[in-house]
Amino acid sequence: MSIPTEYPFDFDPTYGMTLADLQAIRPPEAPPGFDAFWQRRYARALAVKPEPRLSPSKDTHPDWQVRDIVYTSTDSFRIGGWLLTPRKGEVKRGLVVGHGYGGRDQPEFDIPVEDAAILFPCFRGMSRSAHPPISPDAPGHVLHGIDDPDHYVIGGCVEDLWVAVSALLSLYPTLDGHIGYSGISFGGGIGALGIPFDSRIKRGHLTVPTFGNRKLWLTLPTVGSAHSVQEYARTHSDVFEKLRLFDAATAATRVTVPMLAAVALFDPAVAPPCQFAVANALPKSKFNEIFILNAGHFDYTDSAVQQTALRERVGRFFKGL
Repeated sequence: MSIPTEYPFDFDPTYGMTLADLQAIRPPEAPPGFDAFWQRRYARALAVKPEPRLSPSKDTHPDWQVRDIVYTSTDSFRIGGWLLTPRKGEVKRGLVVGHGYGGRDQPEFDIPVEDAAILFPCFRGMSRSAHPPISPDAPGHVLHGIDDPDHYVIGGCVEDLWVAVSALLSLYPTLDGHIGYSGISFGGGIGALGIPFDSRIKRGHLTVPTFGNRKLWLTLPTVGSAHSVQEYARTHSDVFEKLRLFDAATAATRVTVPMLAAVALFDPAVAPPCQFAVANALPKSKFNEIFILNAGHFDYTDSAVQQTALRERVGRFFKGL
């Protein structure tokens, strides 16, 4: 394994942990009311009529028809994004794709999923779903509403995911039972929180997911979104208790569908112990897969080789939809 040994950070992005150490990490226990909190939010999201509106996109691709999409999420948030459908063949499955904390400025055209309608939403506050006063940048976005669990922006983003599924089903009712989710980093954390409570999502793929094991997430040095929350916690000592409701590792213990998790041994933006807390929380099953990356959020030797192998694995995984 070629884990990076040279880096510009004043901390070690492996946190001194071996693969065996990382695989031994267990998810935290759920706080009181955890399931009821998310079930209530899901019921609210399910009651929303997304009324998706499609329009021609400036983005084009020889294999995909590309359209801009706007739908209405909870609290009347206008969510923008893109919808890809194959130029040839019928739509047999659906996929919602979440983005990292940098937002998204275009769809991904190399998603290895065939015969699919692929929805790329921009979660509330970011990119095509910009909504002042929510900051579009990770350090401010992750703090928006953090003192009120019922109005914390992260919960709203999970609802945006659920309503994205509703939007896909309103456009393609025959996809019922054939919808998956794929998310990286921020989108991975949102997926881990959302998938367990939405029975319409039949498979999930998470790459270097964040928001796992919030106690560690709040203490390990990082250049990611956790840094601004760590700074905030210095003067708001009660923030940890509130964030326990938004622990992706706790939520992952509730997952009942096949999952593919890609987690890194070195990562300066999402600490590997937090990533592995999510992956390790997934129920042991012949249907669940763990893919080990040498590093995340960092260029490294063999990165292209590993990403190609992961892409092939993702393609095989979603053929089961």
